Amino acid sequence: MAFIKTRKKIVSSAIASSLSAIAANAIAQEQTTQLPTINQEVVAEKAPSLKVDKSANTKFVAPLLDTPKSVSVISKQLMEDTQVTTLSDALRNVPGITLGAGEGGNPNGDRPFIRGYTSENSIYVDGVRGGTSQNREMFAIEQVEVTKGSASTLGGGGSVGGSINMISKVAKKGDSLEGSVGAGTDDYQRITLDGNKDFGNGIAARVAVMGHHNNKAGQGDDGAEYKRAGIAPSITFGLDTPTRATLSYYYLKTDDLPDSGVPYNNPFGSTNPNFNLNGNGKPIDVPQGVYYGWKDRDFQKQENQIGTIKLEHDLTDDLTISNVTTYSKSKNDYLWTQPDDSQGNFIDTTTGQLKDKGIWRRANSRITDSNTWGDQLYLAGKFNTGSLSHRFNLGAEYSNQETDVGGYDITDPNTAQIGGSIASGACTITNPNGWCTSTNNPNSKDAWLGSIAANKAKTTQTTKTTGIYFIDNIEINPQWLLDLGARWDKFDTELLYNKEGTSGRGASAVKIPAGTKYESNTDFWSWNAGLTFKPTENGAIYASYATSASPVGINAGDGDGNDSIGSGNSASINDLDPEKARTYEIGTKWDIFNKRANVTAAIFRTEKQNTRVAIDANTSANVGESKVDGFELGLNGNITDKWAVAAGYSYLDSELTEVAYNSSDKGNKLPQMAKNSATLWTTYKVLPQLTIGGGAIASDKVYGNTANTKFVPGYVRYDAMARYEIDKNVNLQLNVNNLSDKRYFSKAYSSHYAAEAEGRSAVLSLNFKY
Repeated sequence: MAFIKTRKKIVSSAIASSLSAIAANAIAQEQTTQLPTINQEVVAEKAPSLKVDKSANTKFVAPLLDTPKSVSVISKQLMEDTQVTTLSDALRNVPGITLGAGEGGNPNGDRPFIRGYTSENSIYVDGVRGGTSQNREMFAIEQVEVTKGSASTLGGGGSVGGSINMISKVAKKGDSLEGSVGAGTDDYQRITLDGNKDFGNGIAARVAVMGHHNNKAGQGDDGAEYKRAGIAPSITFGLDTPTRATLSYYYLKTDDLPDSGVPYNNPFGSTNPNFNLNGNGKPIDVPQGVYYGWKDRDFQKQENQIGTIKLEHDLTDDLTISNVTTYSKSKNDYLWTQPDDSQGNFIDTTTGQLKDKGIWRRANSRITDSNTWGDQLYLAGKFNTGSLSHRFNLGAEYSNQETDVGGYDITDPNTAQIGGSIASGACTITNPNGWCTSTNNPNSKDAWLGSIAANKAKTTQTTKTTGIYFIDNIEINPQWLLDLGARWDKFDTELLYNKEGTSGRGASAVKIPAGTKYESNTDFWSWNAGLTFKPTENGAIYASYATSASPVGINAGDGDGNDSIGSGNSASINDLDPEKARTYEIGTKWDIFNKRANVTAAIFRTEKQNTRVAIDANTSANVGESKVDGFELGLNGNITDKWAVAAGYSYLDSELTEVAYNSSDKGNKLPQMAKNSATLWTTYKVLPQLTIGGGAIASDKVYGNTANTKFVPGYVRYDAMARYEIDKNVNLQLNVNNLSDKRYFSKAYSSHYAAEAEGRSAVLSLNFKY
């Protein structure tokens, strides 16, 4: 593919040679007839399914049917059917999740909201927190597990509305080779390879590689562009022995031209009443696929590396002790155009109508470097106390993350006023020098006449966490199960201003001298309890209670500024207590159709107390409260041998029950949450060689802010798929997304803009498995 030739080589010829060897071996074994022997081992894999019975997270000590909590699993089969390539795309298959946009920190990365509450800092890889700001890929992921409701017992701080755990591909028994080559509209090009080699004597190695390029559907060559490449090798020693060791490495590099979004039609921060004429809070009415970015200036470059050593030893048949050590490096380097509305430049102040030329290309930038190492030690298994049977996990965790944050100094000698107000010419038709562009027909190829200089490590934040937990699922008898969990966390974070900085905004901003330090040290407990009644072997009815806590600095300086110590709008935020939340849930789970599918239902309430709220431009306090009431339905698996379904529905009714800074917001709905949302994916094998599939994603409108004055409208998007089996190893698959070319917005920011979703696109893939 052409784009691979233009990228820096990150996969050496040695890797290519090893993949070739794996491929040759796998194909040779496929073509060679082997006589069966008594000692020949047969590795049987479970048939692909949309239904997942057991979590790959060791902290789930019981099967999902016996776990008193809502857990949605995005299976490998669902990801293959829908051809999702990023975590954000995968999460659209789960109702009750919305994606957020930002201004700084992590504006274009993964910012999921589960049941109305941010989970940006509750994203895990194989149970290890990976909360740095990034755009996560799926090439090295087996499945994604979404745990809903308060759950700090499972992962530590955060997890108010839920958490996300990505399960990695690692070395396993047996030889295999699979991959995909895809091409499509909008210059879509993608290749993936996943090879596993079993060397015998308990040793196996696996490597997954990926190269990808596409333009944003609907924007063509004039809009956003995404390029990335990655590799994930692993090796395991001691398979099928009491002592096992797995070494793995993950590398992902991206080079994107980010999307710039569309301003709302009621500009932010203006007191001119004309600005709100015809402005109900939706994005402005401009052509679909509009792009206000500046190709000659904008960029987003990320680099993420994770090294892991996992050791396991079976003390007995029922007890296993494990230790997981990780070290990760994360870089997020960007300068992107925020289509600024704060001056009202795109609106005629006399008529309130859109100007033809008036979008100010405000520049937002960041240089973030994070280094994290951590260790998890745990003992898991089962034991009996009298007539009670226990399945448990007892563990201790430690992590240390250091994050340097800087940005870019941007100047343009050809423009007297880069920022400022209308009166001083922030965005005028005369001599815009590219800083201003047409509202309806922007030119992304304007020449950049200014200069950009890196200003790294303006601040350094160091965050250390220590946690101890115990999780126990107790079988009182075959019909009654008791689930208990407790966790203690100690959280210490420090922010150092290496250079002079500011806290607060506008006229109330306060200068902070270089060398200034802020600290936040706290500890807290988290709990969970659940009772499950099983009227039959294949059914469960449960009630549960769980808590969560989010301390100041939970993002370790990388992500949402409102969670950062000494940043956002208050340097005194470091004095605040952790935010607390609790979730009450009643639900039921049933395996149906001869256990080929499961159906779930749950009704719940999440209450968040002592939320951090801005009292004024430079003061915050733990005075906010909110609640979300809702219920969810789910169906996953095979209805018949030929018909598979993954479907879900979520209803969320929220309220800001206590606010301080903007008292008029009290009683409003939570932002970043759809009241009604639903997902459907279904496939049917119409012929032995032909499978067709289709689905829909539906969402109510989503507010961007607590005042409920900015929002993106609701929508329904339709997708389709057809897969033809050329033989038992090779298939050809066509995916068409957004069939009707529906214009909708996938992310709502709190003040300035909303992110428009992709238009119609089609991808044809050649997939193989040996």
